[in-house]
Amino acid sequence: MTTNAFAAGAYAAIQNIGGKGAPKIAPAGQATGSNFTSLLSSTLDSVGEAGRRADSQAIAVAGGKANVVDVVTAVAESETALQTLVAVRDRVISAYEEIMRMQI
Repeated sequence: MTTNAFAAGAYAAIQNIGGKGAPKIAPAGQATGSNFTSLLSSTLDSVGEAGRRADSQAIAVAGGKANVVDVVTAVAESETALQTLVAVRDRVISAYEEIMRMQI
């Protein structure tokens, strides 16, 4: 697979983390902090799990129990997940800075 295919898969996975389809918007006055917290937590867990899979594949290859292609695939998936997470973080920080520059 190419890097673009991995990136497309990662973006599709990020879009579906919160459940099926688009995230539901809560009515005004209803707290959504716990939904965001659970979404953030599950996203971080999935990125961590991708890293653990890459590590376990590398250990398996070192022991002669796995194929090198599986390691390359796992490392590419982990890298793509981390790059996606960093890009989202950068956008959140950018949005926060823009909000802070707004005049009241």
